Amino acid sequence: MTDWLSDWVAALDWVDPQFTWSVVLALVLGLTLIAHIFMGWLLSRLSRQAGKTELLWDDALIAAARAPVMLLVWVVGIVTGLQIAVSNGGLVLPESVSTMRKLMLIVALSWFVVRFIGRIELVLMQAGTKRKAMDVTTVRALGRLLRLAVLVLAVLIVLQNLGISVSGILAFGGIGGLAVGFAAKDLLANFFGGLMIYLDRPFKVGDWIRSPDQDIEGVVEDIGWRQTRIRTFSKRPLYVPNATFANISVENPSRMTNRRIYEYIGVRYGDAGQVRVIIEKVRQMLQDHPDIDTNQTLIVNLDRFGPSSLDFFIYTFTKTTDWVAYHGIKQDVMMRVMDIVEQEGAEFAFPTTTLHIAELPPDGVRRSL
Repeated sequence: MTDWLSDWVAALDWVDPQFTWSVVLALVLGLTLIAHIFMGWLLSRLSRQAGKTELLWDDALIAAARAPVMLLVWVVGIVTGLQIAVSNGGLVLPESVSTMRKLMLIVALSWFVVRFIGRIELVLMQAGTKRKAMDVTTVRALGRLLRLAVLVLAVLIVLQNLGISVSGILAFGGIGGLAVGFAAKDLLANFFGGLMIYLDRPFKVGDWIRSPDQDIEGVVEDIGWRQTRIRTFSKRPLYVPNATFANISVENPSRMTNRRIYEYIGVRYGDAGQVRVIIEKVRQMLQDHPDIDTNQTLIVNLDRFGPSSLDFFIYTFTKTTDWVAYHGIKQDVMMRVMDIVEQEGAEFAFPTTTLHIAELPPDGVRRSL
């Protein structure tokens, strides 16, 4: 195409050069616009065809390629016009025209790969008809690592094309890395702390975590390379540096298999005769309860002689781990215990004090009292 336009321009040597090059540039831009429209139509058609298939990779590929392809169309068109102007118009332009085309090609390709990685992240995090959604934390971590690798590689290739020695930069980076490491030790500690979270996976996005060592409790919203954002139960965001998790204990209640009911019930000493029956009925009630996991530890036993009550305790686990549902089950269990105690003619104890007098004082003393 460039040779054809150059020959056509050379044949018009009798026309005003300024007018000729205006016509040539207008023609190049017009052809570029037509190519832009055609590529847009072609990609839209391909996108519709890809949407009819069950595969999601082709949709991600076409969606990621749209903007970079449009950029390449205009880069090719503009660079073609500049090359014609340089070769036949007597214009003096630096040799960076061809270099610019290479750089824009690298930029477009890197942009496409980064967009494709982002689209694949969305695909992997969404559940399909025949596949499960992948863990959000893992997908985001891999996506960030891949994008970082692509960007670093693109920068190195760009520098190499600009005539800058990449080996020198790498050598300088090795020496300067020591100084940077000392100057940014906290930043690096947070970075490696985030890396350890991604590798060990003590928690992920969406988990409820708490620390018995520090006042940290809430739902994990985001795990970054420097800090983790936690939404507390008061709906306030809490930003925790990743290095903190290397020095504290972290509890992950989201991964519990059951929730525990552990309660003490006290009845009066006057109802000691009914305690055995009450305990047996409460135990049977728990074993028959549809929301109690009987495969876990289930204990109902008299435990202690309290100051004013005979205390037995309930130790059992619910099948659900949902916080709201758990409290509904716990309330139902306690209401049933109340019904059992009432059915046996017993009463719950409340704090009382009994005064025992070994013998009565003489009448005179009693009258004076």
